[in-house]
Amino acid sequence: MRSDTVTKGKQQAPHRSLFNALGLTEEEMSRPLVGIVSSYNEIVPGHMNLDKITNAVKQGVAMAGGTPIMFPAIAVCDGIAMGHIGMKYSLVTRDLIADSTEAMAMAHQFDALVMIPNCDKNVPGLLMAAARINVPTIFVSGGPMLAGHVMGQKRSLSSMFEAVGANAAGTLSDEGLCEFENNVCPTCGSCSGMYTANSMNCLTEALGMGLRGNGTIPAVYSERIRLAKKAGMQVMELLKKDIRPRDIMTEDAILNALTVDMALGCSTNSMLHLPAIAHEIGMDFEIDFANGISEKTPNLCHLAPAGPTYMEDLNEAGGVYAVMNELNKKGLLHTDCMTVTGKTVGENIKDAVNKNPEVIRTIDNPYSQTGGLAVLKGNLAPDGSVVKRSAVVEEMLVHEGPARVFECEEDAIAAIKGGKIVEGDVVVIRYEGPKGGPGMREMLNPTSAIAGMGLGSSVALITDGRFSGASRGASIGHVSPEAAVGGPIALVEEGDIIKIDIPNLKLELDVSDEELAKRKAAWQPREPKVTSGYLARYASMVTSGNRGAILEIPKAK
Repeated sequence: MRSDTVTKGKQQAPHRSLFNALGLTEEEMSRPLVGIVSSYNEIVPGHMNLDKITNAVKQGVAMAGGTPIMFPAIAVCDGIAMGHIGMKYSLVTRDLIADSTEAMAMAHQFDALVMIPNCDKNVPGLLMAAARINVPTIFVSGGPMLAGHVMGQKRSLSSMFEAVGANAAGTLSDEGLCEFENNVCPTCGSCSGMYTANSMNCLTEALGMGLRGNGTIPAVYSERIRLAKKAGMQVMELLKKDIRPRDIMTEDAILNALTVDMALGCSTNSMLHLPAIAHEIGMDFEIDFANGISEKTPNLCHLAPAGPTYMEDLNEAGGVYAVMNELNKKGLLHTDCMTVTGKTVGENIKDAVNKNPEVIRTIDNPYSQTGGLAVLKGNLAPDGSVVKRSAVVEEMLVHEGPARVFECEEDAIAAIKGGKIVEGDVVVIRYEGPKGGPGMREMLNPTSAIAGMGLGSSVALITDGRFSGASRGASIGHVSPEAAVGGPIALVEEGDIIKIDIPNLKLELDVSDEELAKRKAAWQPREPKVTSGYLARYASMVTSGNRGAILEIPKAK
């Protein structure tokens, strides 16, 4: 075992003395050491229950003959960080999480790991770490929040942000806004729609790194505690059989995850995280091949914000396995991929039942014949951009309008709430990409303001930043190359006509090549917004959105 490096032999007597200081017995040191990577904290609602999940995992590990030892991982609440400088620190934590977990696991020579994430960046960050460390690893998340109930309807965090816009537009009273505020987030857990956290937790099942129900069992259900105990026991089976993350997270498994993503209608952020995870296993993930998968993968779910159903409904309908079984009826999955169950994907899903065809449409009656995400290209986004097609109203799938150009998110929000954006406009928010932000802020505030102001079916938004999984409408993000490196989005001028054609995967600026070349020649890089600390280091190393905003060491000039 790896842990023999720190527990066996006379040379390791100093190491054992330190384990003695931890209160470990000889019996515990003789067993496999299992690192329990807990993202528990008291600031993220999706993480406030992870102390209970952690304790349950530790019980499972101990019952199966291992010695569980917990260490922490950080996590940011994207909702609390939204709309101010804090959002610059959200995406960037993904790499901090991966790096720090790698450091802890390698420094202490754990034999196996149980990852306990829940929210937006710590799920992919820990998946990246699992691929790097490559010791037997299993994931068990904290689970989704139950939906709130406001004015007789199920609601979620996206409803809250849109309520702010409706209040600004005068269509929702202050009392109504307060009712939303007090009821949309009724329990602990990751926010109740198919936002980024729940998207990535569901994709953990699709990748084969989590047990059945990991993505959908609500945080407040006792079933979640039982799942955690089973995960703790199962990691010991993985250790016994020497099944490691890179045996599970293969190229075919990544493609399975992307296929399930299309069927579920996941967050656009999965198109940042899947390339980053793929990079860790040595896979070259070109985002536009998502269109090929989307073309043959029907969209089976319309969970909030795309529709009126929530994670609790998906769970009751049969969960991720039921969706995968529907997809497999048309042979859309690689069923021979290994999983943490010790069985293949095909073996795992063969008995899964779709209990509610209104929540999970059957393969023959999808919401659409194509998947939930689309990658658009054109002279405005030569390297690609991403839109959640399943959350775009039909009348906005093809749109043409004048550009309203803003150099940051705050200026755009002020214009939207100030009534300066009108039907037909295309809001352009730039210098918010991975380098330019830095940190590639989510744009839930402006998209929610557009919806709340009643403009969701007539105004588009384009950015080199990104969108929350809670965003809906014609919201096109990850425009690459970004403005900070001189991408065409930096060359857009107020009033330029922008043409959006989602069915034909096009994003075009109606400006001649000659004019664009003239503007490019006159363009000058901007001074960095941040010049010190982690964000400055991040900006110097990060790649564009189309490559997953991964970090690379800058090449010498």
